[in-house]
Amino acid sequence: MLKKFYKMFSNDIGIDLGTANTLVYLKGQGIVINEPSVVAVNVKTNQVLAVGAQAKQMLGRTPGHIRAVRPLVDGVISDFEVTEEMLSYLINKADKMSKKFLRPRVVIGVPSGTTNVETRAVYDAAKSAGAREVFLVEEPMAAAIGIRLPIKDPVGSMIIDIGGGTTDVAVISLGGIVKSRNLKIAGDKLNNDIISYMRDEFKLLIGEKTAEGVKIAIASAMQGEYMESYVRGRDLLTGLPREVVVTDSDIREAIGSSVAELVDGVKDILETTPPEILSDIMRGGVVLSGGGALLHGLDSLLQNVLKIPVYVVDDPLSAVARGTGIILDDIENYREVLIGNQDELPPR
Repeated sequence: MLKKFYKMFSNDIGIDLGTANTLVYLKGQGIVINEPSVVAVNVKTNQVLAVGAQAKQMLGRTPGHIRAVRPLVDGVISDFEVTEEMLSYLINKADKMSKKFLRPRVVIGVPSGTTNVETRAVYDAAKSAGAREVFLVEEPMAAAIGIRLPIKDPVGSMIIDIGGGTTDVAVISLGGIVKSRNLKIAGDKLNNDIISYMRDEFKLLIGEKTAEGVKIAIASAMQGEYMESYVRGRDLLTGLPREVVVTDSDIREAIGSSVAELVDGVKDILETTPPEILSDIMRGGVVLSGGGALLHGLDSLLQNVLKIPVYVVDDPLSAVARGTGIILDDIENYREVLIGNQDELPPR
C-alpha cells in the first residue's frame, strides 16, 4: 500500500551527474533536462545566479564578483555546496514538470571506483537537495542497462563510457562488474591538450570553451578527410588578438598521447579479463558510450588495435540517463547493481 501511495504522489528521477553535462530523466516523460554542469555564483552575496547553459555562457567572461564554477572535477564533487545548489535546481525543475506532493526518489550515476567518501558526498548532496530516497549506480553499469546489454546473463560484455572528466572501462557479467578501470583521460583532458598545443606550437592563448569547440569540429583519432577550423585567441608574443587556421592533423597531434593512453588502459583491462569472458567480448564486441565516443575514428582505432569489433551506441550522450530510467522502472529487479542506499552506505 505504501509503495502504491508513493508511486501516486511522488516522482522518480534519474540523474547522470557528469563533469561536463548533467542529464535528468523523469519517469513517464524521458530525459527532460540536459544542462552543462556549471554554476554561476555571486561571491559578494553567495547567491546562485545561473545553472547549466546560462552559467556556461559566463565561463571566462565574468567580472570579479561573479564566479562561474564547475563543481565536479574528474567525476568527483570538488565543491559540495555548489553541487548541492545545482542538484537542488535540477531536481526542483524536473519535479515541477510533473507536480506531485511528496519528495522524489532519485537514482544517480557515479563513476566506477569512487571511494566511500566521494560516494557519500553525492548521496548527501542529493539528500540535501530534496530527494526522499537516494540510490547510486556506477555509470558503466547504468550505461550498459541503458543500451540493453545482457548484464544479468552469464555472458561477458565490455563497455567504455567516455565522459567529460573520466573514462570508465568495465567488463560486466551476471549483474556485476568483473573488471573495471577509471581513467582520468576524457573530454576535459583533450581540451587541455589542445590548449597546450596551441600555446606551444602557435604561441596562441585560447580558453577552454574555444578548445572544446575545435575538438567537436575537427578532432579525430585516425586520419580521415581533411578538416580545418579558425581559432581566435591572444598572441603570446604581441599580446594582441590573432586568428589562425588549424587542421585535423594538428589537433590529432595535440590529443595523440592522451588517446594512446586511453587505448593502453583498455588493453590493460583485457589482459586481466578471464578467458571465458574474453571469448564473449570477441563475439559481442566492445561498446562505446558517453560524449567522448563521438570522437571521429576512435571506434576504428580501438578496433584496429584490439582486433575486436567496436561499436558506438545510438545517442551515446544519454546512455547513463536512460539506464537510470530503466532502473527506476523496476528498482527491485535492479537492486543488486546499486551501490547502496542510506542504510548501506558507511558514515562520512
